[in-house]
Amino acid sequence: MKLSENLGDAAKQIVAADHLLILAGAGMGVDSGLPDFRGNEGFWNAYPVFKKQGFSFYDLANPVWFSNQPNQAWGFYGHRLNLYRETTPHTGFQMLMKWANKAKSHFVFTSNVDGHFQKSGFEAKHVIECHGSFSFLQCHKPCSDALWSMPETEMKIDLTTFLADSPLPKCQQCGEVARPNILMFGDSNWIPTHCDQQLGMYHEWFNQVGRDENLVIIEIGAGSAVPTVRFESENRLAQKGTALIRINPREPEGPVGTLSIGLGGLEALGRLAAEVERLEA
Repeated sequence: MKLSENLGDAAKQIVAADHLLILAGAGMGVDSGLPDFRGNEGFWNAYPVFKKQGFSFYDLANPVWFSNQPNQAWGFYGHRLNLYRETTPHTGFQMLMKWANKAKSHFVFTSNVDGHFQKSGFEAKHVIECHGSFSFLQCHKPCSDALWSMPETEMKIDLTTFLADSPLPKCQQCGEVARPNILMFGDSNWIPTHCDQQLGMYHEWFNQVGRDENLVIIEIGAGSAVPTVRFESENRLAQKGTALIRINPREPEGPVGTLSIGLGGLEALGRLAAEVERLEA
C-alpha cells in the first residue's frame, strides 16, 4: 500500500509543480540497455576481458591509463562512447520532458556523461553534467585548459582485447594524447570549465525559484556508492523543495519530505505518468 500511496502523492506533486528539478544517476540509463556497473560483477558482465585481467571499474576509470597505456584507456572509454551514441534513451526521458514543459521552469542535474538528456530533447542550457561529458575532449596532461568537441567518428576497438586502434585522439595544442572531459577516480587533471559554466546557470536558475512556489524534485537511479546526486537532491529539498520523489529499486529511502518509490526508473516513470494523466483528465 505504501508504494501505491507514494505513487499517487508523487503524481499530485508533479501536477502541482511550479518548477521541476530532475536529478539522475547511472540507474537512469539501465532501462535504455546501458550496462549496470554496480559492483565488480556488474562491470565484469559488461567487460569479461577485464575480469580475466583482474581490473575493476574503479581500476579502469583512472586517468593514469591515458599516460601509461593510452590504447587501453581509449579501448575502454572509446567503447563506452560508441555505446552511448548507439543507444536510444528510453521513453521515460520523454515523460520527464512533458512534465518539465508544463512547469514554469526546470533544470536537470546528472552525474551521467552519456548526453542522453540532450539527445532526448532537453536544452543544453537546462542541464548540468556534474561529472563532465563525452561531448568534449581535453589534453590528458593537461597542457592548457582548452576543451574541444568530440569528433563524430566511431572509435575502432578490438573487442577481444579492448584496445583502441591508432591513431588516437590528439590534443589540439601540444599533440599529446587527448582524453574525454569527464571526471575519473583520483583525477587531478580534469578541466571543469564546461561544468563550471553549467553550474553557474544552474545556480542562477535555482536562485530565481521563489520560496512560496512549489519546487518538486525527481531523483532517478542515484545510489549511495557515489552520492553526488543524492546529496544534491537532499540539499535542494532542505533549501526550497516541496517534495523529493526518489526513484531507486534498492535505496529509495530519504529524509523527511521524501516520497520513496522502490522501482526501476522506466517502470516508476510509466506508473507516475499514468497517475498524472488520470489526475489531469
